Amino acid sequence: MRSLLAFSMLVTGCLVDQTCLAQGWGTIKGKVVVDGTAPNLPPKVTKGDQTVKDANVCAVNGIPDKSITVNDKGELANCFVYLYLRRGTPDIHPDLKKPASDVVEFDQKGCEFLPHALVVRTDQKVKAISNDACGHNVHTYPLKNEAYNLLIGANDKTGALLEHSEAEPLPMQVTCDIHPWMRAYWFVVDHPYAVVTDAEGNFTIENLPEGEHDFRIWHERVGYIERGLEIEVKDGKVTDVGTIKVDAKDLEEE
Repeated sequence: MRSLLAFSMLVTGCLVDQTCLAQGWGTIKGKVVVDGTAPNLPPKVTKGDQTVKDANVCAVNGIPDKSITVNDKGELANCFVYLYLRRGTPDIHPDLKKPASDVVEFDQKGCEFLPHALVVRTDQKVKAISNDACGHNVHTYPLKNEAYNLLIGANDKTGALLEHSEAEPLPMQVTCDIHPWMRAYWFVVDHPYAVVTDAEGNFTIENLPEGEHDFRIWHERVGYIERGLEIEVKDGKVTDVGTIKVDAKDLEEE
């Protein structure tokens, strides 16, 4: 009777805290590249252009158009790669239950948003600061959370802490109304299994629960690059999904 009671308590505990489920954890990795020649975009601001707002700050170095950030090998940065669930949240590895940092930093420097693409969890805050000698504002366009539209003063290192209580279905646009070329994307998620491709188009998502999972890849110019990428995560293994290609024509603005 005592052992039966102990088993019952264990099962009940597992239903409440799924980290005690006897399952494995694995990793996926891959690369996103452009198939063909990516569009060559003119800069958002040309170096030395005195006609732009706050030219003494914004035109010092010129500002590239980061809506396509691709290297000479066609490797595409700033793609959001994430685990997708139709409902609920996935089992989360014990090491990832809490984020590495409670705050992620979002800077404004040289009249650019840095980073251009940001993943933030619902249990994290975004700290919006400025390293510019001119004022900016941070204007968010969420689907589920409250929108922010606030001024960040010149050289404001204290900044503002922004919270998001709900996961967003897609990355949301962030703009500066003072300098209209400034644009970034934040993706608010309620789990740790979302990343952004690096400068070489690489992505790695670690400590995923083993089993068949659906992943999505999204880019600001294309929308969904992959909407139903089925990957089997294997316990203790790194699954390389290889190269995922996006047609260069899909990066062109209509």
